[in-house]
Amino acid sequence: MNKKRKLITFDWAIKRLLRSKANFGILEGFLSELLKEDITILDIQDSEKYQGCRTHNFNCIDLKVRNHKQEIIIIEIQYDREYDYLQRIFYGVSKTAIEHMEDSKPYAGITKVISINILYFDLGSGSDYIYKGTTRFIGLHNHDLLELNEKQKQLFKKDSVESLYPEYYLIKINRFNDIAKDTLDEWIYFLKNEEIKESFTAKGLKEAEEKLSIMKLPEEEQKAYEHYKDDLHYQASMFESSFGDGYNEGESVGIEKGIEIGIEQGIEQGIEQTTKTIALKLIQQGASSEVVAAVTGLSIIAIEHLISAKQ
Repeated sequence: MNKKRKLITFDWAIKRLLRSKANFGILEGFLSELLKEDITILDIQDSEKYQGCRTHNFNCIDLKVRNHKQEIIIIEIQYDREYDYLQRIFYGVSKTAIEHMEDSKPYAGITKVISINILYFDLGSGSDYIYKGTTRFIGLHNHDLLELNEKQKQLFKKDSVESLYPEYYLIKINRFNDIAKDTLDEWIYFLKNEEIKESFTAKGLKEAEEKLSIMKLPEEEQKAYEHYKDDLHYQASMFESSFGDGYNEGESVGIEKGIEIGIEQGIEQGIEQTTKTIALKLIQQGASSEVVAAVTGLSIIAIEHLISAKQ
């Protein structure tokens, strides 16, 4: 029987522990297993500038890495719950690519961006737990794949058109069945269960087991971690219940006016309720009206109405 130790969640580790160069090996192991090549982290940057990444519950970071070909790649890791998450991925990658492009440099110098999204909610419809997205150009008539010519290969130092464009990885943690068939699955098992089995051999996991033990945290950090976990469960419940309530209410309206209209109204009501709940939570924690407005997008007047209603 495999011995298991309860560990810190990966998102907490990214926020508090993995930004230190001494702990880069853990993230490098995860990235190397996912991308199937050796990855070396050069730098970690916050991405708090992205809309939706401003509260302590959301996680958006940029990693500047080098692969085994000595190519420099910007990797964006996101951890979140949002209705319009697919559009947010597009926004984040586009902004990252632009912000890392040097002034007066030709377009050939655009840095490759890889978006890795660790999802603890079900996004879209699909039975798999890992999805990869790339950009390919297919002929409408001959159905052939557009390729780089020899001069372009020399200019870009790439072999294919899709290698020039961003890559997207969606890891749907809750879809994983807890059966680790390879080393990448071992990482996903850890992401889902916060445990590492003694038999696991994936890169970075042994280091994670050593450094991410809850019991090794100082007492104050342990209390902060437990508070964070409670808050995360609360936010997840609000997301699910608000979406469900809005969806169900909208569906009943749809019986009279059309199912499509009803569902749309339900989703809008769910989003509105979730936004108000998050605003109240921030107010209770002492955040100013300006901060609440920046995080939620609500107007100052709307926030003042919430405060008045609460009193």
